[in-house]
Amino acid sequence: MLQSKTRWKVNDYNQANANLLVNELQVTPLVASLLVNRGITTVQEAREFLEPEILEFHDPFLLDQMDKAIDRITLAIKNEEQILVFGDYDADGVSSTTVMVTALKEKGANVEFYIPNRFTEGYGPNETAFRWAKSEGISLIITVDTGISALHEAEVAKELGIDLIITDHHEVGPVLPVATAIIHPKKPNSQYPFKELAGVGVAFKVAHALRGEVPTELLDVAVIGTIADLVPLTGENRLLAKKGIRALQNTKRPGLRALLKKAKIESSDISEETVGFAIGPRINAVGRLQSADPAVDLLLTNDLEEAAYIADEIDELNKERQQLVNQMTQEAIQEVEENFPPSSNSVLVIAREGWNPGVIGIVASRLVDRFYRPTIVLSIDSEKGLAKGSARSIEGFNLYENLSTCRDILPHFGGHPMAAGMTLQVEDVADLRNRLNTIADEVLTPEDFQPITAVDAVCHIQDVSIETILELNKLAPFGMGNPKPTVQINDVEINSLRRIGSDQSHLKIVLQEDQIALDGVGFGLGHTVDGISPLSKVSVIGELSINEWNNNRKPQIMLQDIAVHEWQLFDIRGMRDFLSYLEKIKDDKLRLVSFAQETIQKLGLSNYEVTVISSFEEATELQLDSKHVVLLDLPEDDELIKVLFDTSFPNRIYTLFFHEQDHFFSTIPTREHFKWFYAFLAKKGPFDMNRYAHELAKYRGWSTETIDFMSQVFFELDFVKIDNGFISLSNQAKKRDLTESRTYQLKAKRIELEKQLLYSSYQQLKQWFDAINKGSHSLEEAIN
Repeated sequence: MLQSKTRWKVNDYNQANANLLVNELQVTPLVASLLVNRGITTVQEAREFLEPEILEFHDPFLLDQMDKAIDRITLAIKNEEQILVFGDYDADGVSSTTVMVTALKEKGANVEFYIPNRFTEGYGPNETAFRWAKSEGISLIITVDTGISALHEAEVAKELGIDLIITDHHEVGPVLPVATAIIHPKKPNSQYPFKELAGVGVAFKVAHALRGEVPTELLDVAVIGTIADLVPLTGENRLLAKKGIRALQNTKRPGLRALLKKAKIESSDISEETVGFAIGPRINAVGRLQSADPAVDLLLTNDLEEAAYIADEIDELNKERQQLVNQMTQEAIQEVEENFPPSSNSVLVIAREGWNPGVIGIVASRLVDRFYRPTIVLSIDSEKGLAKGSARSIEGFNLYENLSTCRDILPHFGGHPMAAGMTLQVEDVADLRNRLNTIADEVLTPEDFQPITAVDAVCHIQDVSIETILELNKLAPFGMGNPKPTVQINDVEINSLRRIGSDQSHLKIVLQEDQIALDGVGFGLGHTVDGISPLSKVSVIGELSINEWNNNRKPQIMLQDIAVHEWQLFDIRGMRDFLSYLEKIKDDKLRLVSFAQETIQKLGLSNYEVTVISSFEEATELQLDSKHVVLLDLPEDDELIKVLFDTSFPNRIYTLFFHEQDHFFSTIPTREHFKWFYAFLAKKGPFDMNRYAHELAKYRGWSTETIDFMSQVFFELDFVKIDNGFISLSNQAKKRDLTESRTYQLKAKRIELEKQLLYSSYQQLKQWFDAINKGSHSLEEAIN
């Protein structure tokens, strides 16, 4: 067997609904099942999903208090008041700030932006910033992508005589801030048709309302925050993303063009992955390491030289961010393993002084990937006595909901069910850890700690074609709520299998089913090559794509995981460098089994734990279910192996079968040989074996082992006497068959054992073990 990294959970779907879509829309069954899996069950819903451009953006005034907000903004513009857009330092906050500032400037507003410094101010509005704004003559503050939790800061604004408009999308707490207007799609009793807008989506709706029509020239910016903030790409977000990607492909913004150039991305190649893995991380890097202002400046500038300069700066910051993340991740892993092991911590809460608070969210995500536990990573500021951190969760543990029970020790926190940010006193960190672990122990089951991969559909290789993949791409853009489809292909043969990459860490495989082949590539799966034996059938999950090379197009599957669901035989008979191989396959399931104590020394295994089986009782007691068993040598009797595996069959069997003498090729002497030797002894009388056995063997063309063997057989049958090396006939010999000799029996049995186990083909050996696994002891039948 080869265990998959995660549990594969195939999504169920209503076949009748899928059939309806197939018939009405002429889509493939695979696409129809994916649509139904996404909750799209009617023809109209499916048509709108596949062609979102036919939809219109919702009326922005359906958002509660939008009219109040626009009235106040319009008045401020008319009276030439100073307006401050207060944003956030991530990609959503940066793009939200850009959208709002651009929309206000277009209307002639006197506006500037303010993004708090992550390191000196922390997340969200703060009193110091608001008092600074008052001193600068600001009379209206508009928050973007933040503010819904700023209860105290809202009171400060009221005290200072500053009007406050909050636009946000983060989870709404039990009490709302006091403000002139709060624009939030999830406000209690909200009637807005779509609840899942990103912060930039909410800002985009304000710009829509302010202008009176959809601000299409802002789509190239709005798409950045929408995708980078991982909001569901369904409904209005899907429309925004679809149109936004097209706008990004044709953007004229000097800043975006410069950033794309640094990332070496052609306009025609821009997709949701461009935003998620190239643009978003670079913009995020700025606010993670310093003030996020340059990122906003990049998106706002119309100057080509300034754009190129800022893009260079941002790209260097991103490289610095990557190095920092790698270093901190290693430190965080060490902290977990040494002080808060997952075996006794359902929620990981770790803190250290000196950790950069700008990248702890990424580190938290990496710890979730490694340990699959809800994780909070905190950076300690010993001078202020504060710990600032980020949290990431797993399915089944709602971060926002559970952190809300700790509000008394979390003066500042906000976020979503799967991610959150917070600030607390250093002395409360242990209390937070204990509380969350108590909650997790109550709500999470052992199964919840096993990662799950959702599989959209099970298909056959023959279902995978260029046409099918092109139709699948109609479901793009992919993201949260509309993941890139993952398909599962079960129990197919391997045409070829090898490691690839400079460090051999990746996998190249060709799958085959009914003579149809499908190429597959698995990044980071190179190690699985050692866990897949010849003739095994594999099951895989992955994403389908088109491989274009040298003007040829072929379907392929980008593997996410691979498994073998049956026991496997690894034939290593005759391997010379066994110790090196042993180091490669060593894991916590490996069991070394020998049938002779001396084998351990001969193979140089004195530093390894080896189980020696010398009796049927010992074989019966050994439990090998789910183990990876290495049979180091041959037993005297194959029944020992049958008993060993009779009640507990391993997942893998490695057959080394080390031996020093080949009985199979030193055949048993014939009866004519025995007859001649007996006559020789009768004629010569006592014969000195020590002095003349070698000469006799040479004379007859035998080996000395042959003479020793026949002598021992005669001795056991009482045909001869042996005294100090002299052999002579016994006077009391009775007629007996040669096969009654124990030595003769063992030799015959050893030859048969070697024939079955040592000199059989891989297929024959596999069938031999299969017969044991199935409980059949008619093993010769399995070979013949």
